[in-house]
Amino acid sequence: MRISDYRSVHALWKRTEGIGLNESDTREAIGRFLRRNPNLSLVATAGRRIVGTVLCGHDGRRGYLHHLAVVPSRRRRGLGRELVAVCLDKLRSEGIPKCNLFLFASNTSGKAFWRRIGWNVRSDLRLVQKNTASSCGSSRTSC
Repeated sequence: MRISDYRSVHALWKRTEGIGLNESDTREAIGRFLRRNPNLSLVATAGRRIVGTVLCGHDGRRGYLHHLAVVPSRRRRGLGRELVAVCLDKLRSEGIPKCNLFLFASNTSGKAFWRRIGWNVRSDLRLVQKNTASSCGSSRTSC
């Protein structure tokens, strides 16, 4: 994936159920992600049309996949599975032993896909998140 793919990729994400977009998905933010994780994120094309995509990166310890999307007419043909497999190979080659992803609890079709391709849905973990624009919760600030 290149930043020049952004318009088409973002349009695919917007049309794909189960993908939530926010301030982390602007052209600038995706550009930073791609520069930080060179040659890991992918697009699949049919001719000149993007028909699948996935963001892939790591923090040096764990890999992360974001926004796996395949156009509806190309689903259930192995394209999503192939995009994931290539990402896992790339992470493995960089010494990353495990990969995580975020999945909306209500995304039943997504959960079924990930289970079908051998991923474990963990119930023992909870996502904890803080907006960095807020100073509330900082050890130097009282709220």
